[in-house]
Amino acid sequence: MITYIYEEGFEGLLTAIYEAFYGKEKPEAIVSQREHEATLHCVPVWVMTNHKKADKVYSAIGKKISKNALRYIYYAYLSDSTQKGIRIYDYLKLGFKEGSKVDLFVADQRVRAVHDLYAKVAREKHRMHGLVRFQLLENGIYYARIEPDHDIAELLAPHFTKRLSDQHWIIHDLAREKAVLYNQHEWVSTILSETDIPPLKEEELLIQEIWKKYFKHIAISERKNHKLQRNFMPKRYWKHLTETQE
Repeated sequence: MITYIYEEGFEGLLTAIYEAFYGKEKPEAIVSQREHEATLHCVPVWVMTNHKKADKVYSAIGKKISKNALRYIYYAYLSDSTQKGIRIYDYLKLGFKEGSKVDLFVADQRVRAVHDLYAKVAREKHRMHGLVRFQLLENGIYYARIEPDHDIAELLAPHFTKRLSDQHWIIHDLAREKAVLYNQHEWVSTILSETDIPPLKEEELLIQEIWKKYFKHIAISERKNHKLQRNFMPKRYWKHLTETQE
């Protein structure tokens, strides 16, 4: 099985797709270095990121398919699916053939697979808008821990740039050790370890205790509906919600 293995990053994936289109060996799988697992049946083709090739693919998608297609494949790339690389490749092969109408072929498995990945990422992004909890660090920066299913930290940045435009803040994806940092002017994405984070400010600890007591006492025990609560706030997200901590 021919497997294209690309360096981490969206440009890495686009480079692999370029090589898959123009190379002699057509892939049966396209995975990142992190996702790759060697097997007896795997014939690896290692792809180094090439910015010019990635730019050509990106530009071609926008011109020959559509801007929406770029959005679909980028969200699909951010998903946790190990099949996303080959799914995007198959979608683009059809897209370059059919043009902008490709997204109308919703019954086609190649289109549906990418649309489904897009929907999962978009749904978690929207849900996380209400589940991010900022805490004040002793250095005056507001800090939020998240552990989403998908790689959505950068997708959250525009929303919180508008909501907290007058503050310095960090949204930290602990599982991926990635973070979005905002300095009241612009946001950037970077690698960040949890060990680099300073402790919380003392007044923040007090505010958290007040908030947890308030949350507990406003609840009407007779009207509790844990199933409905989990529908809106899945339990896998509770770890970083102040109000759910003991």
